[in-house]
Amino acid sequence: MPAEIVRSAICRNCHGGCAVHLHLEDGRLRRVVPRKGSPFNCGRMCVKGVATPELVHHPDRLRSPLKRVGPRGSGQFEPVSWDEALDAVAGRLRRLREVHGPEALAIAQGTGRYYYLHVLRFANTFGTPNWFEPGLANCFIPRITAANLTYGGFVTGDYYGDTPPQTILFWGHNPLVSGPDGELSFPVAQALDRGAFGIAIDPRRSETARRCALWLPLRPGTDAALALAMCREIIESNLYDVAFVDRWTHGFEALRQRVAPCTLAWAEQVCGVPAADIRAAAHRYATATPGILDWGVAMEQTPHSLQTVRAIACLRGLTGNLDVPGGDILGMRLARPYPVRKQDLPDGMLEKRLGAREFKLLGGFHAFMPSAHIPAVVKAMEQGDPYPVRGMFMVGTNPLTTIANPRRLRQAMLGLDCIVAIELFMTPSAALADYVLPGAMWPEIDQVVELPFVAGNALFAQKKCMEVAGCRQVERILIDLARRLDLPGAEEALEALFDQQLAPTGLDFEALAGQFVHHPPFVYHKYQEKGFRTRSRKVEFVSGVLDRLGYDPLPAAAEPPESPVSRPDLVAEFPYLLITGARRREFFCSEHRQAPSLRRRRPDPLAELHPEAAAREGIADGDWIVVRSPRGEARFKARVTADIRPDVISVDHGWWFPERQEPGEGRGGVFESNANCLTSDAPPYDPAFGSYQLRGLLCAVRREA
Repeated sequence: MPAEIVRSAICRNCHGGCAVHLHLEDGRLRRVVPRKGSPFNCGRMCVKGVATPELVHHPDRLRSPLKRVGPRGSGQFEPVSWDEALDAVAGRLRRLREVHGPEALAIAQGTGRYYYLHVLRFANTFGTPNWFEPGLANCFIPRITAANLTYGGFVTGDYYGDTPPQTILFWGHNPLVSGPDGELSFPVAQALDRGAFGIAIDPRRSETARRCALWLPLRPGTDAALALAMCREIIESNLYDVAFVDRWTHGFEALRQRVAPCTLAWAEQVCGVPAADIRAAAHRYATATPGILDWGVAMEQTPHSLQTVRAIACLRGLTGNLDVPGGDILGMRLARPYPVRKQDLPDGMLEKRLGAREFKLLGGFHAFMPSAHIPAVVKAMEQGDPYPVRGMFMVGTNPLTTIANPRRLRQAMLGLDCIVAIELFMTPSAALADYVLPGAMWPEIDQVVELPFVAGNALFAQKKCMEVAGCRQVERILIDLARRLDLPGAEEALEALFDQQLAPTGLDFEALAGQFVHHPPFVYHKYQEKGFRTRSRKVEFVSGVLDRLGYDPLPAAAEPPESPVSRPDLVAEFPYLLITGARRREFFCSEHRQAPSLRRRRPDPLAELHPEAAAREGIADGDWIVVRSPRGEARFKARVTADIRPDVISVDHGWWFPERQEPGEGRGGVFESNANCLTSDAPPYDPAFGSYQLRGLLCAVRREA
């Protein structure tokens, strides 16, 4: 029998970062098990990681470049060689740039994976400013930006040190399931096991909320009102950290005046949460310290995302729970930023970035990761306004499942001159491409991983553990294309880019891969030496950057544009509030539905509704139901549960059916159970980020006939 080989690796089946051992035999991946010694996954892993061998060796995995031979959308492809595919793709991209300019290419990618920043590097060197992914306006970037504006850096919960948190405030976040961005679920569970007092703010009593002592099921979209009321209660009850606020904050009196009208009674009326519970949450978080405020994506999916996340960010500053053991800690940033070559973006292209002029914190100079505004890109595809977008390069993304108003997007894509996709499996979006290139999965790559994301408190390096014939690492595909296109920096090897990234550590890629992890002792209270990395060198309740950009420098609350309050004319027809986007253990966004073990665990898309709503609509648990919004409808299997507000319906997102590969518009059942058929990409938009309302929308539900 062939000998078994065991290799260390970092699982990337989600944002993740679990340290694992890969057990290989005769070139095949047999099993994946957790690796001891990482503080992030604590010697554990989730079902997605366990299912990796099913995905790596899946019979439907793409193993050869494909060339479209039928009409766009027909699903008719033939295999071609890598050289033929790369030469043809480079030729098409070159012609597109020569005829329409580099800005005519939109580069789309999915969530933050190993190749994320190299895609941005390719966009910059090609010359297009129109790089985007579904989350930038609506996921993570608003939180990162709010933290940068307020504290001068991103913060993560200190679940790893010797001092345990006394209180954990989970705001719109279910980390026991989602384990996002390198902040994995296992240390969170350990902290709760060790006695941390949990507070959950969520319309659902999620898996995390069920572990908490206090649950505040607020009305979706009212988070800013709740945060401002908690700020007021902490200030007026003299519960704030006086020494920290006096020495290390800017704008406290202005914040006090701003929140003065935000009483507990007002918040109860707006949010639908009893004033006594709001008071209890505020008092506990302010007094039982150190405390972690663990926030999620929900507050970013609103046209008021900037001020919502800013309001929540101020709570950390008031209580002094910043960069202290057991609190929220500023990142170490052990490595240099990946060399994305933003200097190669041609002069004038920053101004041409779609949406940059309108949404300065999404696409402008002050943006954390400047990107195009997706609705503006789709409009440019459709109408050529303000200039035509004629090509699309998709890297690890299935936008027909992950972008609002997907039917509109598909129609716009049908009219493009050139579409290229790098994918693991054929998806409904990749089926529209002219060429589909097979990418490598995470056991098959060289990678450097910073954990947690953005904070970079630890570094891991992995060398390729195996290969699947015909598949290539995404960065190496992009490097090959860059060389064919004579792009700047194309001569640099991937390993050299890793070495540049790791230079501050004194390690190169070869050395770090040999030791696997670099995790020096954490340094707390970093601000005490030089202050916070803001213009004032303090925590900024009043943001100088926002003031200069013309935005409100203080946090504020606003009613969502589609709600029972703002649209009473729709309530009779659409009496419920729709939320979507909650993670499930088995899947990550639109991925992994090919894995048999994961589909057995969760075979169908679910919609959660309260027993009161189910009784009113004649729905029983397990019924197939149709959820309808002013924009469209989608079908789900009902899960009746008391762990949700009676007026809220929560639907799974990212669903399609890989087993259904019929050609045409409905390939993979992409529009059948698609939550984004219910959402909207229409204005109003957040004035800084361009975020739009994806939660708290009005909806109706009926039992399927």
